[in-house]
Amino acid sequence: MSISLWRRDLPHYPDAGPRRFYLLLVVAITISLYYSLYAASGVTPLLLAGLHLPFRDFVFILAGGNLVGAFASLLAGLSDRFGRANLVVYGLLVVGVLVAFVMPNVTTGAQWALGFGAISFVEGIILVATPALIRDFSPQVGRATAMGFWTIGPVLGSLTVSLVTTLTLPVTRTWQSEYRICGAVGLAMFAIAFLFLRELAPALRDQLMVSERDRTLVEMRAKGLDIEAGLRNPWRQMLHADVIASAFGVSVLLLFYYTTVAFGLIYLVTVFRLSVGEANEVANWNWATNAAALILAGVLSDRLRVRKPFMILGGLGGLVFIALYLLQAGGHPSFARLAFLVCAQSLFVGFAYVTWMACFTETVEARNPALTATGLAIWGWLLRLVVTACFLALPFVVKAVNPLIEAPYYIAAYRHALAAHLAPGAALLAHLAAIKAAAEAAPGQWRSWFWICEAGIVVFLGTVFLMRGRWSPKAARADDAAHHAQVARELAALRDQPAE
Repeated sequence: MSISLWRRDLPHYPDAGPRRFYLLLVVAITISLYYSLYAASGVTPLLLAGLHLPFRDFVFILAGGNLVGAFASLLAGLSDRFGRANLVVYGLLVVGVLVAFVMPNVTTGAQWALGFGAISFVEGIILVATPALIRDFSPQVGRATAMGFWTIGPVLGSLTVSLVTTLTLPVTRTWQSEYRICGAVGLAMFAIAFLFLRELAPALRDQLMVSERDRTLVEMRAKGLDIEAGLRNPWRQMLHADVIASAFGVSVLLLFYYTTVAFGLIYLVTVFRLSVGEANEVANWNWATNAAALILAGVLSDRLRVRKPFMILGGLGGLVFIALYLLQAGGHPSFARLAFLVCAQSLFVGFAYVTWMACFTETVEARNPALTATGLAIWGWLLRLVVTACFLALPFVVKAVNPLIEAPYYIAAYRHALAAHLAPGAALLAHLAAIKAAAEAAPGQWRSWFWICEAGIVVFLGTVFLMRGRWSPKAARADDAAHHAQVARELAALRDQPAE
């Protein structure tokens, strides 16, 4: 295979083997990217202490990064016209350099914020480009399974952070080392993507493909396809209620997920007094369960050829187990109980999300398959805007975190004073009083926030009814049979046409 710095188009739809290779490569790229984006989540208490960064400022930086990513997602809609693969390949290079060489060497919160903003910009683009590639290489029959593997990218990114931190932090003991390890992985993934990532030529990717049996028809149609016609007025074609409302619905469904990614470690450490290592072990169980759920739901959904029942089941299950989880705040649950509740909600929300991804791409294809990236850009934009609002609002709901993060320092100072037979100063006593008050207030504040996350799931459940797709497996199979009959008729007509 020849290597090109820019040209990556495949002129023919690939066979099953190469197609699966490209799908798995996109999944690996996604894991690597989210490992980079979430690198700080496994060492957040150390990072905040090392940079003297207040929790509220940290949250606002996360919000700013997501806002930058939101508008980067809109730019990624241009990949319908200019292609997806190069955005991904050279985006990986930028992220790898930033994580390996810039982030470990920052010394202030402002410097960390600039680096995180740059990483978030690239992530906003790749957030759209990678699922677009997954859609291009996966017919609708098999789409949920393919999206399941793509969706485990962010999840396995989080799991990778937890696992690597659990294994290496006891040895390295610095947050900077976690960035260096992550950067090395990211640069290795860039090299692999540079050598091997390809994409469908525009005339192939701009068509609807229900199953692999459509392959011959898609290639024959491609010879006379008017690509420019399908790309006219892209935003006007996509700005409809089924696209916009469903994208907003899944964004608020994921409020709890993004809270867990950004603040789950802080929540477990400050509310339940777990160590950083113990909190990462809970996270390991959470992300491993979520990854398994995504694949299982994708396979089952493709087998039954329906998406909506899985979305409803997942949303309802998420409601129940997130409620049970939030009720633990203020108590003394065992490690096993916390891990079980976290895993249960992760299982159900995973069912909802992966089948939504398949259903959303099919909803977009029903309007225009040539504008898949444009539809995904709307989703990426709304998702990032909702997460930005989430991060901006959280410090005003959960006000007790910062004193609790600083608690070990002031408690150590108090013990040192007692050991030296010195009277603690007034400022130290004031800090200790603030820590005690925060410890009492934190469980209730977190419960208030998690109820907001629950409301987001209710909104999501309402938007499911706007999307395309059947509720009944029998009706879905009848649609597939009708489609295959239509494909057979079109192929016969094309083959009967006289050669020019």
